[in-house]
Amino acid sequence: MSTARASLVAEHRDVTGKKVAKLREAGRLPAVVYGHGEESTNVTVDAHDFEQLRRHSGANALVDLSIDGKKARPVLVHSVQVHPVNRRTLHVDLFLVRMTEELTVDVRLVTTGDALAVSQHGGTLLHPIESVRVKALPDHLPQSIEYSIESLVDFDATIHVRDLVIPDDVTLLTDGDEIIAKVQAPRVEEEPVVAAEGAEGEAEGEAAEGEAGATEGGGAETAGDSSDEA
Repeated sequence: MSTARASLVAEHRDVTGKKVAKLREAGRLPAVVYGHGEESTNVTVDAHDFEQLRRHSGANALVDLSIDGKKARPVLVHSVQVHPVNRRTLHVDLFLVRMTEELTVDVRLVTTGDALAVSQHGGTLLHPIESVRVKALPDHLPQSIEYSIESLVDFDATIHVRDLVIPDDVTLLTDGDEIIAKVQAPRVEEEPVVAAEGAEGEAEGEAAEGEAGATEGGGAETAGDSSDEA
């Protein structure tokens, strides 16, 4: 595994609360650095540099962070707050790590290959879970875990967490019985054409009989009314 890591430069900040909007306007991204019982530190990083880092690094990639020109320390991007409309990054949490201590993280699952139950039988590929939880040393955390879906040849086939190939230096924490992929059969809509025609014929017959009965009954009532009035 390559030891090369991305780097990021940060500056200490005193501005907090709503005033950080001015920092964003100036191209600075508010962030907080914390971890291992150390007091959290408010910093800013260059917004463009951070977006480039996110674009070229995985979710669990280590980053060498230098604050105010001091010696760089390894961090993980723990969480990213984004704007609900324009999706611009608003705030970042950076977690300090110790290279000798294992971390527990969620790792994204990536499918490869084709499922015959989808391509030939018209099914829909389902992903009940899209990530698994693992534990490993910081520099051994996988960015993603790939698995093939070619075994999904029919609607009864399933792929479980236990079927994943996990690196020897990584501990899988998610239950092995969890299903990670299956194919749902296409829905077949029934077309009761004959039943509809039969029902329509019966309805017409009942309507005709009802009209005849109404005419006869109406005549009797009319005659009765005339007799009473007379």
